[in-house]
Amino acid sequence: MEKQVIAEIKVVPLGTASTSVSHYVARCLDIAKQAKDVEHQLTAMGTILQGPLERVLELAQEMHQVPFTLGVKRVLTTINIDDRRDKPATMESKVSAVNKHVAH
Repeated sequence: MEKQVIAEIKVVPLGTASTSVSHYVARCLDIAKQAKDVEHQLTAMGTILQGPLERVLELAQEMHQVPFTLGVKRVLTTINIDDRRDKPATMESKVSAVNKHVAH
């Protein structure tokens, strides 16, 4: 299995006519959905991508461009990358590791 990273991508269009940005988020999510070589998970505050670092960065750039193609003049994109090299990690394993410590 190729080395994978987990990244959180937040694409925020600025100066839109409405305070709602769900339309822009949905178009950015379309980019992630089309990438068969990268897993994705939509969260309330961003999109998680899991895949090879180069591919994740490529998708982040594509997602960043989406609001511009929809007429937005300014976009703020934040990327957090978890690149663990001591052992494999997945979105599921990270959540599972925390849940083991949560009081039931």
